[in-house]
Amino acid sequence: MLLVNRDCAPADEADMRFGVTVTKKIGNAVVRNRMKRRFRALLREALPHAGIAGADHVMIGREGGVERDFALLREELAVALSRAAEGKGDPPRKRGGPRAHHGRGK
Repeated sequence: MLLVNRDCAPADEADMRFGVTVTKKIGNAVVRNRMKRRFRALLREALPHAGIAGADHVMIGREGGVERDFALLREELAVALSRAAEGKGDPPRKRGGPRAHHGRGK
């Protein structure tokens, strides 16, 4: 989850906003829209009590998000929001796959 702090209003007066993005690499429009609907439901449930006032909350859909258990997604979002509230970022993800670059060959 990505958080963007807005300085246009004091934190106690600013609304919490959220956005969801899912790349075309995830699947066709039906799959992407299903993932977005799941994310929106999670955010509407979690942000009122665990969101950060004055911040834009952005969820980025990753591979396997549609098949993932909804309760597990809820728990992962709760962890991400608590880390963000503590000022910590997301833990590093493992690099891998065909796009990983391990240096330049000369």
